[in-house]
Amino acid sequence: MEIKHKSHFQDTSFFKSFGLMPDGSEIFVFELQNKNGMKAEILNYGAAVKSIQIPVDGKLVDVVLGFDSLQSYLESYNLPSAPYFGTTVGRYAGRIHNGVFSLNGKTYELAKNNNGNSLHGGNLGFCKKAWIVSNQTSGENPSVTFTLVSEDGDENYPGELTVDLTYTLTEENELKLEYKAVSTEDTVINLTHHSYFNLDGHDGNVLNQKVFVESEKILETDSDNIPTGNFTDLNNHKFDFRSPQQCPESIDNSFVVEKTNHAAAAVLYSSKNNLKMDVYTDQPSVHIYVGGNCFDILKGKNNTTYHKTSGICFETQNFPDAPNQKHFPNSVLKKGEEYTQKTIYKFENIS
Repeated sequence: MEIKHKSHFQDTSFFKSFGLMPDGSEIFVFELQNKNGMKAEILNYGAAVKSIQIPVDGKLVDVVLGFDSLQSYLESYNLPSAPYFGTTVGRYAGRIHNGVFSLNGKTYELAKNNNGNSLHGGNLGFCKKAWIVSNQTSGENPSVTFTLVSEDGDENYPGELTVDLTYTLTEENELKLEYKAVSTEDTVINLTHHSYFNLDGHDGNVLNQKVFVESEKILETDSDNIPTGNFTDLNNHKFDFRSPQQCPESIDNSFVVEKTNHAAAAVLYSSKNNLKMDVYTDQPSVHIYVGGNCFDILKGKNNTTYHKTSGICFETQNFPDAPNQKHFPNSVLKKGEEYTQKTIYKFENIS
């Protein structure tokens, strides 16, 4: 792996080796720390968040699921249903019906890696790639920027797509994610972040935590979780989280977010640690996921056995299958134009 501008990194103590890929390229873990003592560890493998540690009563609580070794991340993709711990999902997050979409009169066939549909970018999505480290800042609001060049035809998507993702740990205890992408041809794009959060600690259970979502409707889906194109009103629905409810045991739904720059799209609350996490996004949806992909056989950090309710995902993104639904928000990135996306996970004490 190449670390660009290594000479610009004032202090190599901010990153260390995390292991070697099968092709011999080196993966690094980068640590960001603010003045409050909050820390985030991020890998250039999949531009994945390995840990987020929040000071609580004089100790650090790690609030995301993950692994202690690169080998465990690599092997997790061989499971019957990969968990995608903490990773960056692309070129298209979520499902694309039948693994097919049309653009400019041409039909594109994608890998059918999920019940005959395409999921999370296909067989070799952005989650499985070594990203280049293109910038790093220290001091106040430390940051690290990862860059990925996805070649034309990668997983059968058109256009060479260059993606930059900057993680910033602010002095307000926010982990800020800023994405930019450009393509050499018209293409479709939908990027998201796939951390499993648990404010009681990554070795806990989310069922005692509460969830708020600022949403009046979810996408209606079929038995394969493909959007039908219709919406389900959340009035009198078990997933109406407009007043905080206990975290559900199982959920895999896209909530429609009304555009707002000021209010959180979703909030997670822990009474045990008196913590809350606000999720801010400029995307039209937050996909909430609990209840699978851990099988009680996954050994995570510190040899923790992860289970179906170990964590909850808040995947800020466009709607799944938007390339095939004309009335869904635009998913096409035109040649020469710039895709941008911003998501913030903000942590606060609520005592």
